[in-house]
Amino acid sequence: MTREPAESPATLTNKINPDSYLTMAPLAPLMHGAAQWAVLGPLFIGNRIALWTGRFDPHAVWRMVEQERVNTIQLTGDAMGRPLIEALNEPGVGYDLSSIIVISSTAAVFSPSVKLQYLERFPNAMLLDATGSSEQGFTGMSMVTKESLTPGGNAPRGVHVNPGRDVAVFDEDLQRVQPGSGVIGKLARGGNVPLGYYKDPKKTAETFIEAEGKRWAIPGDYAIVEADGSITLLGRGSVSINSGGEKIFPEEVEGALKSHPGVFDALVVGVPDERWGSRVAAVVQPRPGHQPTLPELAEHCRTHIAGYKIPRELHLVDEVRRAPSGKPDYPWAQELAREGRYRV
Repeated sequence: MTREPAESPATLTNKINPDSYLTMAPLAPLMHGAAQWAVLGPLFIGNRIALWTGRFDPHAVWRMVEQERVNTIQLTGDAMGRPLIEALNEPGVGYDLSSIIVISSTAAVFSPSVKLQYLERFPNAMLLDATGSSEQGFTGMSMVTKESLTPGGNAPRGVHVNPGRDVAVFDEDLQRVQPGSGVIGKLARGGNVPLGYYKDPKKTAETFIEAEGKRWAIPGDYAIVEADGSITLLGRGSVSINSGGEKIFPEEVEGALKSHPGVFDALVVGVPDERWGSRVAAVVQPRPGHQPTLPELAEHCRTHIAGYKIPRELHLVDEVRRAPSGKPDYPWAQELAREGRYRV
């Protein structure tokens, strides 16, 4: 948070106070880098960890939070965030969650409409968006407020964060993007970065790059540097959609789709198009009792995003496939869309 590195182990151990600690609950599996950081970092300074094990169950998580008096919850975007918050709206549900002071999301899309539900349910808690990757570590964080969300639950393009230490954005020529220029570049982090990928020199050379006389990790996330020096993260280049020369980031379209009352979850991918090169296809998991149509979703999205980003085809599925960590399975969604399965 201070952007200052620890000078010695004592910088951390001096923070330990046996009479004052936080109880923290990282909900992602421990194979996930964000969960490892959320466990080890707090332990180093004497905090208490409430670990969730087994299959993800929203009500079991809330029971743990109530029983252990959890202060901080770390979740992975909508995959955990949406079923958790909506479980609290079920009839007859009542948990004592007054111990919660911080709710933080990282590593996956946290839609504006879901953020709004948390702000309304936990008005006295801090809601945080954090960004990072296995290659880079921590890259940025911001506090989410109702003022940062529009009345419709929509938000400005991308995830807006204050950058961490040694974070920059470079253009295609490896020149640093200047604040307020509007140039879309790639997010980079220097300093303490890995030596490379295990036994993969090609991928190592593509990701760990020399610029300005030092080494940077640049895994491929596109970003803009705002005039005040903050960074808007747009999405991973490997899943972006190029349609008619315009770059479309799936996360933005997914956020618009998931603000529709008939949509529970959604992934967006590109499929071949003779005229535009690629067109936007939406793989949608409807809410029980709902059967949204393409015209209905297109009209809804038009109030949140630009017209060229609106889905041109729709595939309805029983469940959107995600990894245990909550990250989306884009290869599955793309194969499904390219083959035309479940298209309506």
